[in-house]
Amino acid sequence: MSLNEEVELLRRIPLFAKIEPSKLKLLAFTSQRLTYKPGDVLCRQGDPGDAAFVIVNGEADVSVDTPSGPLTVAHLKQNDFVGEIAILCEVPRTATVAAVTEVTTLRIEKDLFFRLVNDFPQIAIEIMRVLAHRLERTTTDLREVSAKLKT
Repeated sequence: MSLNEEVELLRRIPLFAKIEPSKLKLLAFTSQRLTYKPGDVLCRQGDPGDAAFVIVNGEADVSVDTPSGPLTVAHLKQNDFVGEIAILCEVPRTATVAAVTEVTTLRIEKDLFFRLVNDFPQIAIEIMRVLAHRLERTTTDLREVSAKLKT
């Protein structure tokens, strides 16, 4: 894929839609394009958070370790963004992300991620929206589980 094609692909991702083309070229050039086969792990719960991922194509599951085994908590698809919590909070990975189908990602190193957030506050706003949506979904799930446990 050419640099211009990668820039066009990045422009379709809501997180990067408002970034000027020259900065998208820099992002495309400095991020790492990786492909995973079904079952491959993009990142593992407990590992250090050194990068975030944008799903370019394919699907992946997000799971957390529980006493009764892994629990799938989210399903990722094209244009989804994952791995930012470990970077933002400087904590180990909070979940494992594994490819369900063949998955192509852009791996964005921590330093580049912070440079982008600093240069483009709208990225920070979009990340807050994503995190708020995840929190709302988690709260709803917890409420449902709590109600089931009480019955």
